[in-house]
Amino acid sequence: MKKVLIYLCLMAFPLALSAQSKRGDVNSDGKVDISDIVAVINIIATGGDDIVTKTVTYEVDGVAFNMVSVEGGVFKMGSESGNDDEKPVHEVKLKSFSIGQTEVTQELWETVMGTNPSKWKSLKLPVENVSWNDCQTFITKLNTLTGQQFRLPTEAEWEYAARGGSQSKGYTYSGSNSLDEVAWYSSNSGSKTHEVATKSPNELGIYDMTGNVWEWCQDWYGDNYYAWSVIINPTGPSSGSYRVYRGGSWSHYARYCRVPIRCSITPDFRNYDLGLRLAL
Repeated sequence: MKKVLIYLCLMAFPLALSAQSKRGDVNSDGKVDISDIVAVINIIATGGDDIVTKTVTYEVDGVAFNMVSVEGGVFKMGSESGNDDEKPVHEVKLKSFSIGQTEVTQELWETVMGTNPSKWKSLKLPVENVSWNDCQTFITKLNTLTGQQFRLPTEAEWEYAARGGSQSKGYTYSGSNSLDEVAWYSSNSGSKTHEVATKSPNELGIYDMTGNVWEWCQDWYGDNYYAWSVIINPTGPSSGSYRVYRGGSWSHYARYCRVPIRCSITPDFRNYDLGLRLAL
């Protein structure tokens, strides 16, 4: 029988000290508790430049993976300077959620599924060559093992997290205006995937939301969906022929690695530049 272990860990990332921290809720989790004492110690130790970002680590049969807590908020989704399906820029309000600190690795996929469909095989590489349908099967099995309700992120959740959530600095790519700092893409990848978390993270401490592999989202795709999307916790059209994937990959140019870029394909499609990231 596979063993499942869940535990809470605290990780520090260089983020500006918020006004909320001055009211006692240092890590902005909606309550004042022992975790805020840890945060204060961190701030003192680093001269006031860091706050604590909370992650939860899950373990399945000895394979651990981290989920980053993303505080809900309001943001502007889309881009007026991008493709037509990135328009219009519209306001979205999201509740808090968690998202994978990295893309799902081959190690985790193989532990859950017993197989590895990837072209380039190594435990710490992102799994690829998986369809949206394959991801649903994987998530169902993972939830059985963990007792959790993992899922794919919605398109809005994905973009909000990629932008850095409430800590966003408005970068073109996830975590930087310099693509080489944060992404494996066509100019530096050597035409292959790379181990997760080997580039710099974004403002929330999340890795590879730009580049390495494209990431499936939960939503059906609608090319004019932004014109009529609901404001609060949008989940995409109620039906469609294509599912959304986001983020760019090792095989794509910089233009296709911008945070707002949207792509779609049939849910049975597989390719060796297409993987996934979990949400909860």
